[in-house]
Amino acid sequence: MFEDLGDRLQNAINKIKGYGMITEDNIDSMMREIRLALLEADVNYKVVKEFTNNVKEKALGTEVKKSINPGDMFVKIVKDELVELLGGEASPLYVSGKPSVLMLVGLQGSGKTTTIAKLANYLRKKEKKNPLMVAGDVYRPAAIDQLKQLGKELNIAVYDEGKKDPVEIVKNALEFAKENKHDYVLIDTAGRLQIDEELMNELENISNAVKIDETLLVIDSMMGQDAINVINGFNDKLNLTGVILTKLDGDTRGGVALSVRHLTNVPIKFIGVSEKMDGLDSFDPERMAGRILGMGDVISLVEKAQEAIDEEEAEKTAKRMQEGKFDLEDFLSSMKQMRKLGPLENLLKLMPGAKKAGLDKIKVDPKQIARIEAIVLSMTPKERRNPNIIKASRKTRIAKGSGTSVQEVNKLLEQFEQMKKMLKQFRNGNLKMPF
Repeated sequence: MFEDLGDRLQNAINKIKGYGMITEDNIDSMMREIRLALLEADVNYKVVKEFTNNVKEKALGTEVKKSINPGDMFVKIVKDELVELLGGEASPLYVSGKPSVLMLVGLQGSGKTTTIAKLANYLRKKEKKNPLMVAGDVYRPAAIDQLKQLGKELNIAVYDEGKKDPVEIVKNALEFAKENKHDYVLIDTAGRLQIDEELMNELENISNAVKIDETLLVIDSMMGQDAINVINGFNDKLNLTGVILTKLDGDTRGGVALSVRHLTNVPIKFIGVSEKMDGLDSFDPERMAGRILGMGDVISLVEKAQEAIDEEEAEKTAKRMQEGKFDLEDFLSSMKQMRKLGPLENLLKLMPGAKKAGLDKIKVDPKQIARIEAIVLSMTPKERRNPNIIKASRKTRIAKGSGTSVQEVNKLLEQFEQMKKMLKQFRNGNLKMPF
């Protein structure tokens, strides 16, 4: 997401970094590029005007003129203004009592039912909670079945009473949640192709029947600036507490995310970043601004690693590396741990300076990783622990067993030997880290 916008902003900023000082003439040229970049990313023109005026005013201020490095100071100004535009600080879920009740609302096609499942999965995995999903959309064909199927896939409880009165379903679900010690109740509600009085009345009736802690609007980020009208329409009736933007991994220019908070005063709480059930992230303006400007997101990288990697196994592998005992079994274990983190190219993009180093252009073929894994798995434990014994006949057997060629087996063994030499040089202090 925001890739084109990020490229344009970074190019403009790099130009200003080359100037010895910031003047009205050179800042006007840069601001013109930034203005066009934001408009082409579908950011609301009022937001663009205010943003660029603020950046220009601060960039020409006394503090920047006195700065040792005006270019770096300009980067800080742009980042600070982006953070402010995105909401200033993260807006966590408000919880009170047990269970906490979250009602998700939105138009048809916004991905509401899938998002409820993703949010339930997020609460269970990241906050170690026990959520209950409630099938409150009794109108859309197969909505109840879809939620039940997602619940089965994730092993998360779903409460449904078929196509009865949604208000009664929610009231009964709340009692069920209390009896079964659920921490969160997530209510799926009916959607429409557009906002209408019947829909709003039903949602208001649910809000009046039970105490709702969070009313979250699920919105398709690919709607563009129409999303602002939808948010305001729901907010007028329901007093929204937050927005969940879906499909930010798709062909979207990102303008909605940069306009929502400023124009509606409703915070973005979560963003959908993939179609998978773990493809929902909490929204943090500071981190997002850093990613847009190519500064990376190390915190997200660390969080992903903490979730996916077995700490004990990782420590064991690291210790064997330090002792010079790293073998192909350790290599296989490391590969399995890395695969849990998701596509490698997505992780590389989170690294600071990824774009400058060309890491964002790296494409890793998952089939190639699978072939390497197959080769190692086709070896005996003895061969994995001592690759030096793998001679011609063994290589032929391994190639046949893994469905690869002897040349591919040779290549893997050569690369592994190079890796071992590199690790030895690091261990002996003869090689500096390449960053």
